[in-house]
Amino acid sequence: FTSFPKLFRWHLLMINKVFCRGKLCIHTFYVFQGPNGTIQSPGFPYGYPNYANCTWTVTAEEQNRIQLVFQSFALEEDFDVLSVYDGLPQQGNLRTRLTGFQLPAPIVSTGVVLSLWLVSDYAVSAQGFQANYEVLPSHTCGNPGRLQNGIQQGMTFSIGDKVRYSCNPGFFLEGHALLTCHASSENSASWDFPLPSCRADDACGGTLRGQSGIISSPHYPSEYGNNADCTWTILAEPGDTIALVFMDFQLEDGYDFLEVTGTEGSSLWFTGMNLPAPVISSKNWLRLHFTSDGNHRQKGFSAQYQGNCLLTILNH
Repeated sequence: FTSFPKLFRWHLLMINKVFCRGKLCIHTFYVFQGPNGTIQSPGFPYGYPNYANCTWTVTAEEQNRIQLVFQSFALEEDFDVLSVYDGLPQQGNLRTRLTGFQLPAPIVSTGVVLSLWLVSDYAVSAQGFQANYEVLPSHTCGNPGRLQNGIQQGMTFSIGDKVRYSCNPGFFLEGHALLTCHASSENSASWDFPLPSCRADDACGGTLRGQSGIISSPHYPSEYGNNADCTWTILAEPGDTIALVFMDFQLEDGYDFLEVTGTEGSSLWFTGMNLPAPVISSKNWLRLHFTSDGNHRQKGFSAQYQGNCLLTILNH
């Protein structure tokens, strides 16, 4: 611990102080520094305790990044949550919130720190999670992940490598079928598109390729249903960016969420009744992921997207 830089040690001490206040802290924070390792929820695979409040922080040397691959994942949906941070566990670093029973896609940090924070409520638990981490050179993209109900072709992930996806019969590909590992900045690399998914024909969401259009929550302007899980991917021409402007936004605050990825930095998370500010992609794609819990419903959201002509849409 004393080998960490002073400021980093101070952050970890503050995290420990906040997370271990009172009697509800099941574990203090864990710090991992090796080239690879395994992270498990407390009690795995026999179930994590109620009131769990646990953090794990993985650190790597400079010019490296960290890949996290889940082997098992089962949390009480909507009530027990694993938050993953691209850096220390601070709100501005939030990468994604994970809950439920679907195995998450691999996560690759942009820098040398990756953190996980598990919080469970007072009743009902599940098996928990297990994930393997590996330190990778910063010039590799890492495994983009396998698809549920799909097939992955290509198992090398350095700059210039390609991975192709297809779906099993009865399912349709949502997203881009071919991913290429590109150099994204000096001594860094990233996939040109997000991991696609395979969905049944009657599922909500879809891939949108036009210059402009409207995305709305299921049944909008009527109320959306409980337990919704919808993903939309907007694809523009290479070199273009995409503007997304919300016209209406009404979600159950703190329980139903819209996640937007494809912007600079971490994912954007929206909930509640406030109309979000316009969103502009950093690449030629945007992905929207909408989830609702099992209680209460609202009107939902409607947003207009447009590729390339950003000034036009932002002036409306």
